[in-house]
Amino acid sequence: MPGRVLTVALALVFSFGPVRTASAQMDLSGIWAPIMHEDSVERAAGPDIGDYLGLPINEAGRQRGETWDAGILTLEEHTCKPHPSTYGFRGVGNLRITLNYDPTTFEVMKIDTHIQWMEQRRQIWMDGRPHPPDFAPHTWQGFSTGRWEGNVLVVDTSHLKAGWMRRNGLALSDRAHMTERFIRHGDLLTHVSIIEDPIYLSEPLIKTSGFRLTTAVNIQPYPCQPAVEVERPPGEVPNYLPGQNPYLDEFAKKHNLPLDATLGGADTALPEFAKRLRK
Repeated sequence: MPGRVLTVALALVFSFGPVRTASAQMDLSGIWAPIMHEDSVERAAGPDIGDYLGLPINEAGRQRGETWDAGILTLEEHTCKPHPSTYGFRGVGNLRITLNYDPTTFEVMKIDTHIQWMEQRRQIWMDGRPHPPDFAPHTWQGFSTGRWEGNVLVVDTSHLKAGWMRRNGLALSDRAHMTERFIRHGDLLTHVSIIEDPIYLSEPLIKTSGFRLTTAVNIQPYPCQPAVEVERPPGEVPNYLPGQNPYLDEFAKKHNLPLDATLGGADTALPEFAKRLRK
């Protein structure tokens, strides 16, 4: 009798096939409204020219920022340019997260994110596919793959177009790579981004942004039509030559800060930097 029971038990196990352990996953779907309490000045009207405080930029990144002229945003090809995914979660507009399921296994195949402003749409592939080769096209949202670490969604994004880290001329190159973490606590969602860029950053740039779940059922469209806002001679692109931007010291003067501190660099975020200034 014991042998017969064992035989029946083994038959039941093999008839159902191998048992897969489901990873802990959090439901992130829904429409989330941004909570603008972090770096609110930067995210609304925008930061001052020359405000690079605490950012781990290198000399190339600083020079790129110093040559930037806000007038470039009035060029026709710039009027409808969306935020890249390296900045979009710091922008304005609600965020919609949608889960897409494999029709055969019913597992999450990809996660779509849609940010209202300029209709930024991104696909996060969850099916284990590799990133494309280096020569594949780069886009505003990049190529993203995701995985679960416990109940935290971790996303790796490559193949990004050249973008920006702050809306005052501080740029990111097309070699930037972003790692994100989406962490949900009830009706709150924390988005953590870690951006590495061998061209303009000396260390990873880390930002967090908060969202709150809303009762909204949809996101309004955001149509945009490029237009010529300022008449200029053909080929003219607003810019400053190195060392000729007259506005770089205004932020330091307005807040009575040392110019060296406002021009950024990884060391400006450390207590040792303040001690050095006092000396």
